[in-house]
Amino acid sequence: MTPRSPEVPVLIFGSGLTVLGVMRLLHRSGTPFWLVGDGGDLASRSRWFRAAPPSTSGADPAKDLPAFLAGLPIDRAVLLPCSDAWVERVARAADGIGPRFVASVPSPKALERLVDKWHLAEELTALGLPHPRTVAIDASQDPEQVPADVLAGAFVKPRDSLNFFARFGVKAFRISSRADFKDALRRVAGTGLEVQLQEYVPGPPTSHYFVDGFLDRQGTLAGAQARQRLRMYPPDFGNSTSFAGVPLADVAPAVETVSRLLSHLHYRGVFSAEFKRDARDGIFRLIEVNTRPWWYVEFAGRGGMDVTAMAVQDALGEPVSPSLGTGVGRHSVYPYYDFFACREGLRDGTLTPAAWLASWLTSEQPVFRWSDPWPAVSTTAAILAGRVKRLVTR
Repeated sequence: MTPRSPEVPVLIFGSGLTVLGVMRLLHRSGTPFWLVGDGGDLASRSRWFRAAPPSTSGADPAKDLPAFLAGLPIDRAVLLPCSDAWVERVARAADGIGPRFVASVPSPKALERLVDKWHLAEELTALGLPHPRTVAIDASQDPEQVPADVLAGAFVKPRDSLNFFARFGVKAFRISSRADFKDALRRVAGTGLEVQLQEYVPGPPTSHYFVDGFLDRQGTLAGAQARQRLRMYPPDFGNSTSFAGVPLADVAPAVETVSRLLSHLHYRGVFSAEFKRDARDGIFRLIEVNTRPWWYVEFAGRGGMDVTAMAVQDALGEPVSPSLGTGVGRHSVYPYYDFFACREGLRDGTLTPAAWLASWLTSEQPVFRWSDPWPAVSTTAAILAGRVKRLVTR
């Protein structure tokens, strides 16, 4: 891959595993970059970590991004946000910070329709695209007013996933009775968080598929890959702990769904759409769309679809190098979280020790790299120290 011109660096916004992957991809392509903030435990321990120079304005970038950028001793830069909050901040500021600072991000309107899960359901309904049945509810309403057929097989899902998870530590509330529903509404009441009822699409973790990619400023699908989830943790509303690349042709209806949705919203930038193939009818139902780089962005880049390079090219007005259908047959596993998923599989008989071992030996993983080992080493040491401390306390 052709290195970027050194006078146009990238400013990365975010923390954690996503930022670690983004930094490694930018380093791999020879693109200079700085990270705004400390990057969190993973990214800050990478050998490639470079903190952005201080802004003379003294402004907090999370509160006044334009002022922060105006005070940086940088002639020009590409902004690469790596979280929902940072994408929204960059999108809102985009019209006032160019051409000195540029970014390939969706419009604020497109973000509002995708990030808010109720608005996403509205868009999918209007376009006639397959998705789980979704019903608006009010946390202050009388639970008895919700019909039994709406409640059956449903769960309480937040409209704002990020703040919901920050408060409750889970992605949703599973309900098996009206009493569970009442308890869920009680927990949400007074928090300011809005929720909805959504149908739980039946099927195992392997029914989940992801279409990741990139749309350029012309609305062209420049990058696309498909993944199938193999294991997840927690079992109901967790994250992928193991997955495999599959041909785009295997998920053609899902590609069509997300393409129609994003085209309708005049979307631009990186995306990752999650689908679940309904065990009842085989239909790929759209669950949600991430509007920024995701946990396993480095897996995509190492397999041939580097959305960080695409974002830089598109932000600078350059042609975007296309990459479609990459990564087929490659596997990834996140050992720390997959340990818990595998433990559950051993308990319920859906996994054997031999299959567990084989899956780990034949898969890539997102944290450890021989060229950049310290994020994995330091994280492992911290986990072990925590376990020892708990044993001693007991």
